[in-house]
Amino acid sequence: MSTVLPILLEEVVFRPGGRRVIDGLSARIKTPGITALIGPNGAGKSVTLRIIDGLLVPDGGTIRFGDRPPSLVRRAFVFQRPALVRASVAANVALGLSSMRLSSSARRERVRNALERVGLADRADDPARKLSGGEQQRLALARAWVSEPELLLLDEPTANLDPGATEAIERLVAAIAEAGVKVILVSHNLGQVARLSEDVLVVERGRVVEHGPARQVLQTPRSTEARSYIKGELPWTLFAAAS
Repeated sequence: MSTVLPILLEEVVFRPGGRRVIDGLSARIKTPGITALIGPNGAGKSVTLRIIDGLLVPDGGTIRFGDRPPSLVRRAFVFQRPALVRASVAANVALGLSSMRLSSSARRERVRNALERVGLADRADDPARKLSGGEQQRLALARAWVSEPELLLLDEPTANLDPGATEAIERLVAAIAEAGVKVILVSHNLGQVARLSEDVLVVERGRVVEHGPARQVLQTPRSTEARSYIKGELPWTLFAAAS
């Protein structure tokens, strides 16, 4: 099970150039399981994800991972468009182990296991950039998973994929969460949110305007902002049809 328990964001502020992108955002994210961040474009979801990961430093507020220093929490981030180096599939996965002191044999074993998990073991020697979009995203998940993170952050990982590739990514994300990794997912696909997440945060103008169980937030949102956003995203796969 995940040892990141819980994730606390308290009055977090991020104002690049004086513009408040995150404006006193507070949330208590329980672990394990999958938490989704939803909300309109420009609400601050992706920025919040990057702040949790440490890619961005907030201008105010605090972020805590239980009683552990953030530097000791193993985190991995998967972007909407995976950044792959001009090398083989296996070499790209091995990048996830670059900070670990492992023998060559242990490194090869970890890479092989990760590729088997995502169904790419037979493509290990192929150029990574020759993979399809869905395969590249599976490769990005393998690279994240191989590092054995406690916290996996996903920024719209299926936004550019067809339904078949999306289904494959969703199965992998669910498997990662079932293995005890805490997952925080940004998605505009509310059907996906309904299928995967235990709880949902609705972000609007740099603040959390609603946070609760996925079924409650998606079916009977309490806040005006959440109701407006969810209504605007219709039609989407209804929770009852997806569960």
